Amino acid sequence: MLLRCQALDPSPDVVGRAFSGAAVELALAGYPGFHLTAPPGNGSPYGVYTAAYVAQAEVPHVAVLPDGTRVDVAPPPETLPLEELPPRSSCSAYQGKQSTSLPGATCLAPLGAVARARSGDKGGTANVGLWARTGEAAAWLTEVLTPEKVRELLPEASDLPVTVHPFPNLRAVNVVVEGLLGRGVAASTRFDPQGKAVGEWLRGRVLDVPEALLADLAGRLLGYTAAGAR
Repeated sequence: MLLRCQALDPSPDVVGRAFSGAAVELALAGYPGFHLTAPPGNGSPYGVYTAAYVAQAEVPHVAVLPDGTRVDVAPPPETLPLEELPPRSSCSAYQGKQSTSLPGATCLAPLGAVARARSGDKGGTANVGLWARTGEAAAWLTEVLTPEKVRELLPEASDLPVTVHPFPNLRAVNVVVEGLLGRGVAASTRFDPQGKAVGEWLRGRVLDVPEALLADLAGRLLGYTAAGAR
């Protein structure tokens, strides 16, 4: 069993050697077999990430051509205002594939049986991209992965804002979990402070998956194996 404790404070005297030393002394006094992964030490500095907007005109845009010529690119004179996303009406019919029409029953399987993933950090926000191999699988993925379902699969995000963006042309969805990484990578208290493992963690969660999708995946894998044997 691994117990991990982190404390953040503006003063290194509060969470430095005095804090770690007291924890070690308490454990050594009452827990046979206790050992450390590292000796007690002083606190280390951390940074706090704050998102901010910068006017495009303040950042030079330069295109470098093959011959080395540098061309200044003027910022656009106007931009579209941010708007609310449309309802998820297009998600149930994904490239002409109706996910709700998949025949047969469902069974418990990891999300990773249907989807691949890549994740990372945007400050304190975890950003996860998931994509499927087929239109049917993509339709199911887009329909099932609602913000509520993501919070169910990731209990640590149960009280955090979650947004899901469909990307039909890529057979993919983008999941954004605000605040999962605390106040940014340097101040994150997760084992995975940059959110690089969130995608695989999400793929490992178990839910009801249509057996038709699993059968399709198994058939494709067998086909690849047979092709390789030849």
